[in-house]
Order: sequence, then C-alpha cells, then structure tokens
Amino acid sequence: MTLTQALRAPHDAIALADAATKAAALIEALPWLERFRGALVVVKYGGNAMTEEALKASFAQDVAFLRYVGLRPVVVHGGGPQIGSMLDRLGLPSEFRGGLRVTTPEVMDVVRMVLTGQVGREIVGLVNAHGAMAVGLSGEDGRLFEGRRRKAVVGDQEYDVGLVGEVVGVNPGAVMDIVEAGRVPVVSTVAPDPDRPGQALNVNADSAAAALAVGLSARKLVVLTDVEGIYAGWPDRSTLIARMSASRARELLPTVSAGMIPKLEACIRAVDGGVPQAHVIDGRQPHSMLLEVFTAAGIGTQIFPDPVAGSSAGPVE
Repeated sequence: MTLTQALRAPHDAIALADAATKAAALIEALPWLERFRGALVVVKYGGNAMTEEALKASFAQDVAFLRYVGLRPVVVHGGGPQIGSMLDRLGLPSEFRGGLRVTTPEVMDVVRMVLTGQVGREIVGLVNAHGAMAVGLSGEDGRLFEGRRRKAVVGDQEYDVGLVGEVVGVNPGAVMDIVEAGRVPVVSTVAPDPDRPGQALNVNADSAAAALAVGLSARKLVVLTDVEGIYAGWPDRSTLIARMSASRARELLPTVSAGMIPKLEACIRAVDGGVPQAHVIDGRQPHSMLLEVFTAAGIGTQIFPDPVAGSSAGPVE
C-alpha cells in the first residue's frame, strides 16, 4: 500500500460508514413512504420556525421533500409577530383581549397586507427555491374559508374585538385544484364574511388549519409550535405525552398553557371531524416534520380519535 492509499483508507471508511447510516435512515422511512404516499397533510406553520432564518430554510426543505416523495402537503400560516412589527412601524396600536388581536378596519388592512403580501410570499419563495411547486392563496380566494365574527371572552365578560372571526365553512375546491396540479398550496388565514360582501376577517391560524384539514379529508394535521408537545403537568417537561385520545385531550384543555389552548382545540376539532391523526410538534427542531412522518418513534404529541366501542384503543394510522 502506498502512503497515499494509507492516508485515504480511514477517510474512505468514514465515508462508507456515513453512507451506511444514511441508507439505514432511508430504509426506516420506507414503510411510512408506502403508507402515506398520495396522502394530504395539512401543516400549520408558525412559532420560531417562522421567524428564525435557519428554521425557515429547514421548513421549506421539509415541505419540498414531502412533495417529492409523493405526499401532498398543504401549508396554512399565520403571522402574528410580523403583523405586530408592521403595526408598530405604522404607529397603529396592538391591543389584545382574551388572546385575540383587536382588529379595526385599519388593522385589518395591515393583517391582509402582511399575511398575503409578505409572509405568504416569503414561504412560497423559500419552497420554490427547491422547485416550482408552491402557490400562495388566502382564505378569500375561491371563498376557501367562510368566516363569522366572534367576541373575546375575559372571565365572564364578552368584548367586541372588531374584525376577528372564526372559520364556519370551507370550500376546498381552490386548494384541491392546486394540489391536483402537483403544487403545494400556501394558505393565508384571512376569511371573507359572507354576511358582509367585501369584508375580510382575521381568523386564528390553528383553527383555520383544523377546519381545512377536515374539509380536505386530510390524513394528518401537523401543528408546529415552540415546545416539544403537550404536557400532562406543564411546566414539568418530564410529563410530555407521546399519544392520547381526543377525550384525554379535552380533559387536559383546562390545564395547558394559554398559548397551547388553540393548538390543542385545533387537534381535537380535526380528529372529531374525521382526520385520523393530529400532531403537535416542536418547530424549533430542524426537520421535525420529517421526524414525525418518517420515523417509527415520531416526535411531539399525537392525538387520535376516540376508539369506537368494541375496538382496541390506539392511534389510527
């Protein structure tokens, strides 16, 4: 053996070991690729994954990967921090009641502009860096969402918070047109008010994602957040729950943190509406979506429908 061959040998061995590790990871993904090929997966995108540059790039890679391996992802996003930043720049107040942003007509103009013109466009651009696949639309396009105004509840008092709504109807045709064309819809959570033509409502992205998952008969709803999942005894991180039924999730609702309530409610709404699985996962973990979809261990918390009487309990795949 020459000196050059001797120096190269350890490096070749390391490269081979790395390649074997990668091959093993791909083989582990095979049963999940078979199971979910062609499946619609609705992903609610938010939290740190939406504001940190490295995590934004990681998320876009995950979406592109899902599409290329045969799944049909649909991204639903909000943009609370970006809206707050723009309101500050424009000198408009950011006021909240019961966790809901007080949305005057002037604030609604900013919500519309930021969600559809800034955040949505950025997500589309990041995904399209991996191929021309993402298409942006809002809940107003094709009347994808139908909204109804809601009030904030603080204690036993109700407060008018302006143009804030909840999704009461879904017309998924516009999204399915994009999906059937082989593209990835990126949906901004603005909804038209059918009782007031031309009027848009600011709707919660978690609940909008759940409503869309039900309307599309999706196989999964995945909610990205800024914690590892759902805890039985928050803030004790040792109480992280890997899997639980919708009934158990309803029992936990009064005990979870305020920020987790709409996410857990969204998961319950999704599985009650026929979605086989809903997941709360840590968007701070790079490639958390791939860990959830393509590994046996998964990540975060899975919520599954209550078992039918006479059947065995457990998550539905």
